[in-house]
Amino acid sequence: MSDIRQDVIRQKVQDLNDDGVDRRGFLKCMAWAGAGLVWTMSGGVPVSRAIATGGGHARDGSGGGDFSFVQISDSHMGFNKPANPDVAATLQVAVDKINGLPNQPDFLLHTGDISHLSRAEQFDTVDQILKGAKAKDVFFVPGEHDVLDDNGKSYLERYGKDARRGGWYSFDHKGVHFIGLVNVVDLKAGGLGSLGGEQLKWMEKDVKHRKHSTPIVIFAHIPLWSVYPEWGWGTEDSAQALACVKKFGSVTVLNGHIHQIMQKVEGNVTFHTAMSTAFPQPQPGKSDSPGPMKVPAEQLRSLLGITQVNTIRGKHALAVVDSTLG
Repeated sequence: MSDIRQDVIRQKVQDLNDDGVDRRGFLKCMAWAGAGLVWTMSGGVPVSRAIATGGGHARDGSGGGDFSFVQISDSHMGFNKPANPDVAATLQVAVDKINGLPNQPDFLLHTGDISHLSRAEQFDTVDQILKGAKAKDVFFVPGEHDVLDDNGKSYLERYGKDARRGGWYSFDHKGVHFIGLVNVVDLKAGGLGSLGGEQLKWMEKDVKHRKHSTPIVIFAHIPLWSVYPEWGWGTEDSAQALACVKKFGSVTVLNGHIHQIMQKVEGNVTFHTAMSTAFPQPQPGKSDSPGPMKVPAEQLRSLLGITQVNTIRGKHALAVVDSTLG
């Protein structure tokens, strides 16, 4: 492991054990991160609208369409600081919420930081909880906390047996092509993610002969757009990855890492980051550093959540629905 990466992860673990955040920053983040959005197409342009609470077809997260899958992220199993002393309980709430959806997802995507310290017992706990999900297929990509001690060897032995040597892979499901990328093994200064030349060459080859009309879903831990580079919330060579999919009419990029909802649309690409099931983090620049936000216990679940993605045949965009645990 490089000295830069060791220093970055050591600092991140320190940050994750610091619950300080100013109240003004928290209030802004609470209003922002708790919002739910549905993405639809209007005149060929992706449009988002807020989800209200309560009943109704769009409001209950059913979404409709050909099939759906659910993204969960940043379970940080093993974390036990005041920001959330029982992350197993909130992950269980997330699974219960998924099991209660009116239309069950075909599978789950976990976008990394499964564990807090990449220990076997932490992975075991997550695996046991996820066994309770009605959707039995779960696809993983690692977070930086999952590759702390051995450059991801333990992670790959458990979750990457069918993946490439570096842990990246792709699969097809009902006409949609999914690409799982790894951008946490070779962190750059400041914690920026990196994909590396080998993975980029593989990705280019992977999509080269696919039809332009194929919907593409890319999922990785660290965002593939520059959310806030000062905190390492971005991937240094993401532009090269996105160049590989510029020919496709619909590309959805799903990430975790920042523990809050952020989204943008750029050309044919919809970017979306997910809430954590463990603890929220501050809005970019609203604290000295990223890290757990300690909030009143009765508010915690309103800042944690899951993301459901629905596909609709004949539509160019996927419908992305966020919902909180509280």
